[in-house]
Amino acid sequence: MDFASFREFCLALPFTDESFPFDEKALVFKVGGKIFAITDVDTFDSVIVKCDPEEAIELRETYPFVQPGYHMNKKHWNSIMIVPALPQELLTKWVRDSYALVYASLPAKLKKALAAGNSA
Repeated sequence: MDFASFREFCLALPFTDESFPFDEKALVFKVGGKIFAITDVDTFDSVIVKCDPEEAIELRETYPFVQPGYHMNKKHWNSIMIVPALPQELLTKWVRDSYALVYASLPAKLKKALAAGNSA
Protein backbone atom coordinates (compact mmCIF):
# COMPACT_ATOMS: atom_id res chain seq x y z
CA MET A 1 0.00 0.00 0.00
CA ASP A 2 1.36 3.41 -0.89
CA PHE A 3 0.83 6.64 1.01
CA ALA A 4 -1.96 7.94 -1.25
CA SER A 5 -3.94 4.68 -0.91
CA PHE A 6 -3.42 4.66 2.85
CA ARG A 7 -4.63 8.24 3.18
CA GLU A 8 -7.67 7.53 0.99
CA PHE A 9 -8.50 4.44 3.08
CA CYS A 10 -8.32 6.38 6.36
CA LEU A 11 -10.38 9.30 5.08
CA ALA A 12 -13.07 6.89 3.87
CA LEU A 13 -13.75 5.82 7.47
CA PRO A 14 -16.84 7.67 8.80
CA PHE A 15 -16.32 11.03 10.51
CA THR A 16 -12.54 10.98 9.92
CA ASP A 17 -10.47 14.11 9.54
CA GLU A 18 -6.76 14.70 9.13
CA SER A 19 -4.36 17.29 10.49
CA PHE A 20 -0.74 18.07 11.33
CA PRO A 21 -0.89 18.87 15.07
CA PHE A 22 2.73 17.93 15.83
CA ASP A 23 4.76 19.11 12.82
CA GLU A 24 4.52 19.36 9.03
CA LYS A 25 5.41 15.68 8.50
CA ALA A 26 3.32 13.72 11.01
CA LEU A 27 -0.11 13.28 9.45
CA VAL A 28 -2.72 12.43 12.07
CA PHE A 29 -6.10 10.82 11.39
CA LYS A 30 -8.81 11.45 13.97
CA VAL A 31 -12.40 10.54 14.68
CA GLY A 32 -14.29 12.83 17.04
CA GLY A 33 -11.07 14.74 17.70
CA LYS A 34 -9.27 11.60 18.93
CA ILE A 35 -6.26 10.07 17.14
CA PHE A 36 -6.53 6.62 15.59
CA ALA A 37 -3.58 6.65 13.16
CA ILE A 38 -0.36 8.60 12.54
CA THR A 39 2.12 8.38 9.68
CA ASP A 40 4.97 10.38 8.16
CA VAL A 41 3.93 12.01 4.88
CA ASP A 42 7.51 12.13 3.57
CA THR A 43 8.67 8.59 4.26
CA PHE A 44 5.49 6.55 4.93
CA ASP A 45 7.76 4.00 6.61
CA SER A 46 5.42 3.25 9.52
CA VAL A 47 1.89 3.74 10.81
CA ILE A 48 1.06 4.14 14.49
CA VAL A 49 -2.30 2.69 15.57
CA LYS A 50 -4.18 2.22 18.82
CA CYS A 51 -4.58 -1.34 20.02
CA ASP A 52 -6.10 -3.35 22.83
CA PRO A 53 -3.23 -3.75 25.36
CA GLU A 54 -3.25 -7.56 25.30
CA GLU A 55 -3.49 -7.68 21.53
CA ALA A 56 -0.69 -5.09 21.23
CA ILE A 57 1.71 -7.43 23.00
CA GLU A 58 0.55 -10.44 21.02
CA LEU A 59 1.04 -8.63 17.70
CA ARG A 60 4.57 -7.53 18.70
CA GLU A 61 5.44 -11.12 19.57
CA THR A 62 3.94 -12.48 16.33
CA TYR A 63 5.08 -9.97 13.71
CA PRO A 64 8.64 -8.58 13.54
CA PHE A 65 7.34 -5.46 11.76
CA VAL A 66 5.10 -4.51 14.72
CA GLN A 67 6.82 -2.58 17.50
CA PRO A 68 5.73 -0.47 20.49
CA GLY A 69 4.20 2.86 19.43
CA TYR A 70 6.88 5.44 18.75
CA HIS A 71 6.41 8.47 21.07
CA MET A 72 3.12 6.99 22.29
CA ASN A 73 1.91 5.03 25.30
CA LYS A 74 3.50 1.63 24.61
CA LYS A 75 0.63 -0.15 26.35
CA HIS A 76 -1.99 1.10 23.89
CA TRP A 77 -0.15 1.95 20.66
CA ASN A 78 1.81 -0.05 18.08
CA SER A 79 4.08 1.13 15.29
CA ILE A 80 3.63 -0.94 12.16
CA MET A 81 6.66 -0.83 9.86
CA ILE A 82 5.73 -0.59 6.18
CA VAL A 83 7.75 -3.50 4.79
CA PRO A 84 7.20 -5.91 1.88
CA ALA A 85 6.27 -8.67 4.36
CA LEU A 86 3.27 -6.64 5.62
CA PRO A 87 0.08 -7.77 3.88
CA GLN A 88 -2.18 -4.83 2.99
CA GLU A 89 -5.11 -6.70 4.57
CA LEU A 90 -3.36 -6.71 7.96
CA LEU A 91 -2.59 -3.01 7.80
CA THR A 92 -6.16 -2.09 6.90
CA LYS A 93 -7.52 -4.44 9.59
CA TRP A 94 -5.33 -2.86 12.26
CA VAL A 95 -6.30 0.65 11.17
CA ARG A 96 -10.00 -0.34 11.26
CA ASP A 97 -9.50 -1.89 14.71
CA SER A 98 -7.80 1.29 15.93
CA TYR A 99 -10.61 3.42 14.52
CA ALA A 100 -13.22 1.16 16.18
CA LEU A 101 -11.47 1.37 19.58
CA VAL A 102 -11.30 5.15 19.42
CA TYR A 103 -14.84 5.58 18.10
CA ALA A 104 -16.22 3.26 20.81
CA SER A 105 -14.56 5.40 23.49
CA LEU A 106 -16.24 8.63 22.32
CA PRO A 107 -19.06 10.02 24.46
CA ALA A 108 -22.57 9.15 23.25
CA LYS A 109 -23.37 12.84 22.79
CA LEU A 110 -20.41 13.26 20.43
CA LYS A 111 -21.33 10.13 18.45
CA LYS A 112 -24.85 11.49 18.06
CA ALA A 113 -23.53 14.88 16.90
CA LEU A 114 -21.19 13.21 14.40
CA ALA A 115 -24.01 11.08 13.03
CA ALA A 116 -26.15 14.19 12.65
CA GLY A 117 -23.36 15.91 10.73
CA ASN A 118 -22.52 18.40 13.47
CA SER A 119 -19.47 18.94 15.59
CA ALA A 120 -19.86 18.78 19.34
